[in-house]
Amino acid sequence: MSETSYGGVRVRRDDAGHVAELLLDRPDALNAISTAQAEAIGRATADLAADPRVRAVVMSSTTEKAFCVGADLKERSGFSDADLWRQRPVMRRAFGGVLDLPVPVVAAVHRYALGGGFELALACDLIVADETAVFGLPEVSVGLVPGGGGTQLLVRRIGWSRAADLIFSARRVEASEAYRLGFVDRLVPPGRALTVAMEVATQVAANSPVGVRNAKRALRHSLGVDLAVGLEIEDAAWRATAFSPDRREGIAAFNEKRPPVWPAE
Repeated sequence: MSETSYGGVRVRRDDAGHVAELLLDRPDALNAISTAQAEAIGRATADLAADPRVRAVVMSSTTEKAFCVGADLKERSGFSDADLWRQRPVMRRAFGGVLDLPVPVVAAVHRYALGGGFELALACDLIVADETAVFGLPEVSVGLVPGGGGTQLLVRRIGWSRAADLIFSARRVEASEAYRLGFVDRLVPPGRALTVAMEVATQVAANSPVGVRNAKRALRHSLGVDLAVGLEIEDAAWRATAFSPDRREGIAAFNEKRPPVWPAE
């Protein structure tokens, strides 16, 4: 196990480097996203994206009190309009860094995931939440709109009207309702979110690295396109995987009744 600190964010890797945990680490602020922490998320995700060993990422929190309560409004209280304008691209790089990771990302959510915290979870591919989790996009209640992808990512998960209900009302949603609505993928008992998220990531990491990356690329790139275009995207992903060494090893391992040893290893 190795660990790297980025200041406000830590990254832990397992011994093989295949599963990485990205930990939000501003416990005193309940991970309220400051400019510095947003910069750290951007740097950490860029490093993870560039590391060919990484096969799955889990996003979690170092404090038991919250996953992330959103943007740091205490910091912003002293901002001029120019300060807010300068912060915007930093925030976009942070959320975009999570969204654009080439490997599956699993959010492990407990307690509060509000505003930008909810959007960080939505930028992940899967959300594992325990029964203490509370979600919400309160931006319109403070004179803003969701700006970390919330208006785009939530509607893709649960549909326009359900997303509109949550965004327009700014109401909070408990874990059981979040699971029923469909934006929480696995609902687990209190204290189990990280354990289950790591189990999911470990299961993902055992599969073909080439196959998983290409499957994610096909899923993401086909959003918003018609079926014919989507099938072409899928075909390109299939070709990129089927003629790779991973396919040959995967079939050999299946026939020989042994675990695969992927070429990258």
